[in-house]
Amino acid sequence: MSSTKAPDQGRKSRTRKAYWLKQLHTWHWISSAISLVGLLLFAITGFTLNHAAEIEAAPVVTEQTAALPAPLRPAVATGDPDETDARKPLPDAVAQWVSDRYGQRPAGDAEWSAAEIYVPLPRPGGDGWVSIDRATGDVTSEATDRGWISYLNDLHKGRNAGTAWKWFIDIFAGACLVFALTGLVLLQLHAARRPSTWPLVAAGLAIPALIAIIFIH
Repeated sequence: MSSTKAPDQGRKSRTRKAYWLKQLHTWHWISSAISLVGLLLFAITGFTLNHAAEIEAAPVVTEQTAALPAPLRPAVATGDPDETDARKPLPDAVAQWVSDRYGQRPAGDAEWSAAEIYVPLPRPGGDGWVSIDRATGDVTSEATDRGWISYLNDLHKGRNAGTAWKWFIDIFAGACLVFALTGLVLLQLHAARRPSTWPLVAAGLAIPALIAIIFIH
């Protein structure tokens, strides 16, 4: 009776182990596939950010003038003095006009003064602003483009990239975490046949730690 149970338990144990090993490999390759392009992007931009002072960029500045449509001018005209020298959103119709005209909807508050409304339009790889004269409706704008490297660097930092990119970074970070943890477990499972596994893992921890302790003050 006991001799029959022992082989059955051994089979179940091997089956369970094979199942979890398959799950580890599945999660490892899925997370690596999801994070592959992101890892390449963040690796390349990590290098460009580390050498930002050595990589020259020639910003291109574009200035434009326009006029706010007459039906929208009452929404920004000088009114109650309490409304000046404050930060608040643009009226929806004016914000939509700025979006249609300049290709970017104002994301934050505008700066209201007695004479003008200053609307910041920051973006990855550049900057911009729009100024609306409250008395005349005249609009002045400036856009600065610092090039593709600056654009990718700002994506690396999540600078002015919006909510969708913020969500992407969070999901990407989660995929990298799954990739790293499943890789660690797979290393442990195969370490018996690969004696250099743990010395290499220890070196990966020790090298940056020693650099930080010795050279960073």
